[in-house]
Amino acid sequence: MNKIIEAVNLSKNYGSFSAVNDISFYVKQGEIFGLLGPNGAGKTTTINMLIGMAKTSDGKIIYKGGDVTGNIKKAQRLIGVVADESNLYDEMTGYDNLCFCGSLYGLPAKVRAKRATELLDIFQLSEAAQKKFKAYSRGMKRKLTIAAALIHQPEILFMDEPTTGIDVASVRQIRNLIKKLNADGTTIFLTTHYIEEAERLCDRVAFISKGGIINIDTVAGLVEAARDANVVEVLFEAERVNKKNLEERLKNKFPHVECLLKDGNTVKILSQEQIDIAPIVGSLADEGMTILEARLIKPSLEDAFVKMTGIEIDMMKKEKEKR
Repeated sequence: MNKIIEAVNLSKNYGSFSAVNDISFYVKQGEIFGLLGPNGAGKTTTINMLIGMAKTSDGKIIYKGGDVTGNIKKAQRLIGVVADESNLYDEMTGYDNLCFCGSLYGLPAKVRAKRATELLDIFQLSEAAQKKFKAYSRGMKRKLTIAAALIHQPEILFMDEPTTGIDVASVRQIRNLIKKLNADGTTIFLTTHYIEEAERLCDRVAFISKGGIINIDTVAGLVEAARDANVVEVLFEAERVNKKNLEERLKNKFPHVECLLKDGNTVKILSQEQIDIAPIVGSLADEGMTILEARLIKPSLEDAFVKMTGIEIDMMKKEKEKR
């Protein structure tokens, strides 16, 4: 396993306030790593330490095995940064913004011009290349900001809340671009408070709350850890079914599982062990039921997040609406 980034016991204090408190994690080369938490959890502060925009109060930052704590410039060529707010210039065109960013990384004029043209094409912004940045829509601005971070072809792309506050079509485009960039070999460090975004995009996710990391694992691992029981739901046609004492009859036949009647047309089956659904479905059919569907109910990343952090999803959704 190649660790491209390591954070070791990182902390950031502002006076007596601890924004990030003794966190450790690593990012594997070629993965999409997500930092998921509400506003104020420490996500942006963590990124700012990793890219050199904020000094660490304690801990180490390691890129590709080399300690760069206090001198992130050593890793500057490795990283591109997409901040939550654009750092491009309103009065410059999209093309000129990209060329200017290329000059900051020391790219020769011909190289940065060629690269800018390529990126405008990739991000479907060629027709707006000569428009001033201030005339771009929010979605276009976000795409150009990502393009600017890629001008020097970095190995690692940091993205702080990349889809916040933009329209649905642009969100879809940017998520597809993230997948493509990663498929082409770019390691991506993504912060978000959109649970569905982390679930769709990330290989591994760290839950962060109040400056501390609660858990880190693959999406599948986090979801499995949230499972309290195996759950199967059997949907049946409700007409002409004797539902009286159905739960009791099933309990007598299958004492090793819990069977509950739900919504008048669904039997919910719960067990701590793996469920053999065939005899239960057979028994229901013997009672004259027409079975429409039997499905395994899995917990979601949202379930895992709520269980492990204690943060209600309604609060996260309210934060989305504010942005």
